[in-house]
Amino acid sequence: MTGPEEIAIKPFPIGRWQSFALGALWLGFVTYGMLLSPSGTSETLDVVRQLSTGQWAGLNPVVVVLFNVMGLWPVIYASLALSDGCDQRLPAWPFVVASFGFGAFALMPYLALRKPTKHLPCRPAETLMLRIITHRWVGVGVAIATLSLLAYGLAQGNWYDNWQMFLSEFATNQFIHVMSLDFCMLTLLTPSLLWADLCRRNLSPAWRVVSLVPLLGPALYLAFRPVNVAAC
Repeated sequence: MTGPEEIAIKPFPIGRWQSFALGALWLGFVTYGMLLSPSGTSETLDVVRQLSTGQWAGLNPVVVVLFNVMGLWPVIYASLALSDGCDQRLPAWPFVVASFGFGAFALMPYLALRKPTKHLPCRPAETLMLRIITHRWVGVGVAIATLSLLAYGLAQGNWYDNWQMFLSEFATNQFIHVMSLDFCMLTLLTPSLLWADLCRRNLSPAWRVVSLVPLLGPALYLAFRPVNVAAC
């Protein structure tokens, strides 16, 4: 009599766990932003209007810098996500386009639904748009813009007082509150695409440290990463 047949139990794929975690995080982020963040007021609308039209006089420089920096994050994610999307059934471009208005709220569904591609070869850009958005000068431009904005913020009055005012605005102004959390979320999510990109380019894991520097680190990575590389 033969013993019971061995049954190989395949472990639950880690990529699926990551998708569930990102999906839950996205749902929690949306719920918090809509229901639990500070209530919006007419003052909030005035701040949005002033920031959008460049009427920065009288606004906290920290808020001005943060608002403009949030316009640079989608460029970073576009360079990473559109390359990543070449190997995905799910197109990245609708999420990237939406991220210019909604930040991490728009990008997180793509990050949750995409399949890990870090072990696939990094294919050369096939379209003009992809060649442009993945060019190293994009990273250089974002890095220069980031440093310029930081210099502007530091030159505007007393930085400590401005920061204290920002903390007060963060606690009471819905737009500033959610925008700040959006910045933090985009920073935390950077490794999900950047680490896969550096692996496909057969780069040293030491490059991962750039993801610890918000915005400027990924921008420098885009500026200095090799263009023609082999699969890892």
